[in-house]
Amino acid sequence: MLKLHGFPVSNYYNMVKLALLEKGAPFEEVLFFSGQTPQVLEVSPRGKVPVLQTEHGFLSETTVILDYIEQTQGGKALLPADPYAKAKVHELVKEIELYIELPARTCYAEAFFGMPVEPLVKEKARTELLAGFATLKRNGRFAPYVAGGQLTLADLMFCFSVDLACAVGKKVLNIDFLEDFPQAKALLELMGQNPHMAKIVADKEAAMPSFLEMMRNRR
Repeated sequence: MLKLHGFPVSNYYNMVKLALLEKGAPFEEVLFFSGQTPQVLEVSPRGKVPVLQTEHGFLSETTVILDYIEQTQGGKALLPADPYAKAKVHELVKEIELYIELPARTCYAEAFFGMPVEPLVKEKARTELLAGFATLKRNGRFAPYVAGGQLTLADLMFCFSVDLACAVGKKVLNIDFLEDFPQAKALLELMGQNPHMAKIVADKEAAMPSFLEMMRNRR
């Protein structure tokens, strides 16, 4: 059986978790935190989460894990069969990660943990996020999903990246990234109605107090 190593507060962990739930693939969750100890690095070469344990060994990096799940597990397809359409999904995944998720992450400390971020970092995040959302607005189809009428890997990256970027916008940058992007707002609402999201959100909320305590102790 597949084993998903990580913790329920991680957005990348939850992307993989939603993929497994959507496919109906049996899997076990293993609590595992990032770090640079020999024990962690033996499982995850960069010390990151999530990690997927397979019968052949461990896999890290979320997009790699998602591709592996798509190629090895049955159930609902999360990529189109057509090569061009499949490439467009991968393009959207990469754009959301590079131009929305990663810039927003530079301000997570202030947005979620009360740790001030330097003004120059915030200004850089603002510029990059405005460009990132503009890119998504141009390239996404939102009919109603990011790549069209089918739920794909792009929606998993979207769902667990755009919500946090919007929180950063409101809490740190004083900007509403979805003010003139109703299609994205509608998709976030649609994803929130996904029956598997209820479990993911409940697990995240249950794990949040201990996670915040761990973060406070790391300061």
